[in-house]
Amino acid sequence: MKKLLLTILTVAVFSGFIKSQPNEIGKASVLVSENIKSPVKETLVKMLKEEVLKRTSVEWKQVANWGAGKETVIAVVLSSDNELAGVKVPVREGENLPETKPEGYRIISTPNKTRNIIWIIGADARGTMFGAGKLLRTMNWANKKVLFDKQLDFASSPMQSIRGHQLGYRNTANSYDAWDVAQYDQYIRELVIFGTNAVEVTPTNNIKESVHYKMNPDQMDFQISNICKNYGIDYWIWQPATFDLKDAEKRKTELELQEIFYKNCPKISDVFFPGGDPGDNHPRDVMPFLKDLHDILVKYHPEAGIWISLQGFSAEQVDFFYTWLNQNKPDWLRGIVSGPSSPPTAETRFRLDPKYRHRLYPDITHNVRCEYPVTNWDQALMLTIGREGINPRPTFSAKIHKQFAPFIDGFVSYSDGCHDDVNKVIWSMRGWDINLEPQDILTDYCRFHFGPKLADKCAIGIMALESNWVGPVKSNSSIDLAFDLWKKLEGENLQLAGNWRWQMFVVRAYYDEYQKKRKIYETGLEDKANEILANAPKTGAEQAMQQALVMVEKADNEPVAQDLHAKIVKYCDDLFKSIGYQSDVEKYKASNSQRSCILQFVNYPLNNRLWLEDQFALIAKMLTEQEKLDRLEVIRTWENPGQGSYYDNISNIETSPHCTTTSYDATDVAWWDGGMSRKRLSSQLFQQQPELNYENLDPNGRYRIRISGRGDALLRVDGERLDPISYDKEIGGFKEFVIPANLVGDGKLHVSFDRPEESKIRWTQQSHVSDVWLLKQH
Repeated sequence: MKKLLLTILTVAVFSGFIKSQPNEIGKASVLVSENIKSPVKETLVKMLKEEVLKRTSVEWKQVANWGAGKETVIAVVLSSDNELAGVKVPVREGENLPETKPEGYRIISTPNKTRNIIWIIGADARGTMFGAGKLLRTMNWANKKVLFDKQLDFASSPMQSIRGHQLGYRNTANSYDAWDVAQYDQYIRELVIFGTNAVEVTPTNNIKESVHYKMNPDQMDFQISNICKNYGIDYWIWQPATFDLKDAEKRKTELELQEIFYKNCPKISDVFFPGGDPGDNHPRDVMPFLKDLHDILVKYHPEAGIWISLQGFSAEQVDFFYTWLNQNKPDWLRGIVSGPSSPPTAETRFRLDPKYRHRLYPDITHNVRCEYPVTNWDQALMLTIGREGINPRPTFSAKIHKQFAPFIDGFVSYSDGCHDDVNKVIWSMRGWDINLEPQDILTDYCRFHFGPKLADKCAIGIMALESNWVGPVKSNSSIDLAFDLWKKLEGENLQLAGNWRWQMFVVRAYYDEYQKKRKIYETGLEDKANEILANAPKTGAEQAMQQALVMVEKADNEPVAQDLHAKIVKYCDDLFKSIGYQSDVEKYKASNSQRSCILQFVNYPLNNRLWLEDQFALIAKMLTEQEKLDRLEVIRTWENPGQGSYYDNISNIETSPHCTTTSYDATDVAWWDGGMSRKRLSSQLFQQQPELNYENLDPNGRYRIRISGRGDALLRVDGERLDPISYDKEIGGFKEFVIPANLVGDGKLHVSFDRPEESKIRWTQQSHVSDVWLLKQH
């Protein structure tokens, strides 16, 4: 954190410092080679003109020849061109040049006395588009000026050939379903500027209606296809089979529906068929179906190909697929997609015949209950930001891409909204060049979207938002630093108030700060309530419970930091207006509460007041005062079991000092009651096979282990399986085990759990552990 603070201060001091004298451009002309075919040629010119105009108020014009003036010319050519309107193209001699490889480009300035020429030399039409994108994202600007280095000379080509993102127009998306054609065009343009070369849409049949739709989903998908055609990038279809492929009538109907779509779609590059998620068909039925699908597809799109994932396939089905593939070697199959619940990515590449390509389907959109969950996430953020909250994860995204890059030809990510925009850009740019540093990518990103003066500061600010999710919020100073930085930027840059990316980053800074203040305040109230319960033997159980409830319910009756809450409400409304971001089911008609509903959960309790209300109601019905006092003592000492004893809330990073296993997805099955569970907070976080280490124990002491969770707890201590003395399998109940004296003699204990046989039990009902106590007997 000290390093981060130093960086922020350094940026604040030196922001805007220009290392070398720039080349200032006012008006400019755009001259494009006739060998760049339509519609890419027209789209490229339109992109350059519009993006420069909106930033500088300078209008670049397209010309058909060099003209007699001295203004700068942006000359766009192919590397195969020798000249442009009579002027020799500065083509280099040599082999392995980036501008001669697919999608590669070179940008070079050739100033002279007559005019300054900035050449964009592309290997192909896409290369010119990506070269134009590079020019736009790296230029500086001021009012009426565009600033470039005087000695521009840069060449690059992509490492991976597939760099795409899913942008499905469907009701489950938290924002896409609210977009019109112009918004899709602009967003795809911005992805192209940062190296994206593919867009995937989701199926159109059997899709639920959305109140946000601007048009029929099929028609929007055709529009997106046309946009991809205009930008010269690939257009993918994600098309599962959610029915039994052995049903001949349904199979026939599905092929007919697909043919109608293919016939009317302007462009299709590839069709991706997920083996599972959704779908539940054996590959013996899938492969003939895909062959038939391919025969229909190429009637209308001769260059298109079919892809399959092995998601959800059993070991037998995976083996069947590879045996079938090796025996038949179909030319109509283009490749395999590795997605969630697929066989390991490396294994897939090694088993796959080299003639077939291999693409990743990474989930960049979710935070929990997903393929790449936030590890050891503080419960305060996990329960309020949830599965699809605004989630810039630049460092993590780069790490995951690097992990899988050696085994893939590229990726098309799973995305369900623009909340993951930073992650898309990191993946696209690292797919282009794996050596690019996340902060350098973010600097270009912020320069392009927020302006040159803010590029460095905002890049640091985005990195800080990722740091906000590392470790306990109470002690995470990044949350305060990020908030201070974004609040200052917010106040100094009112011109960006309508920019949806700006709105997302600012609201995240407010949101994280609000949750930190709430957690400190609300857990403090619960500590005071426990002090009240300690006096229950004197005041009586009923009075103690009443006073304790009054204390914890101050969280509702005297809430903290309402100025921050008001800002969050405002920004959520701004985001709905600007980008259709649906942060609440009732207010903004999100499809369900897991779909980025940060406003819906912004005030979810961060202490156990809901659980206490229910517990106190049960205690009030107990027959004797002593029963009531005994239960209140259990509640009061839940997290503080006394001298020489220890407590771990297994999946809460703040209160699990002895737990050595990582909580990757602790809320996977705890999404009870639509995220508004009244159970104790520790019960909503758990692991199935946690491990704990204890040291410095009393070698002569006697200890018991108490466990809370659900189902079975097959406990081992130092490898020895123990039998319980009590065994309540219900959530909130206790299981207890006596530890043999000989195991404590060295002052250390290792606790682990065997996995019970539950293959026939639905995963949401399987056994887990949420709380563990090591209790010293006095």
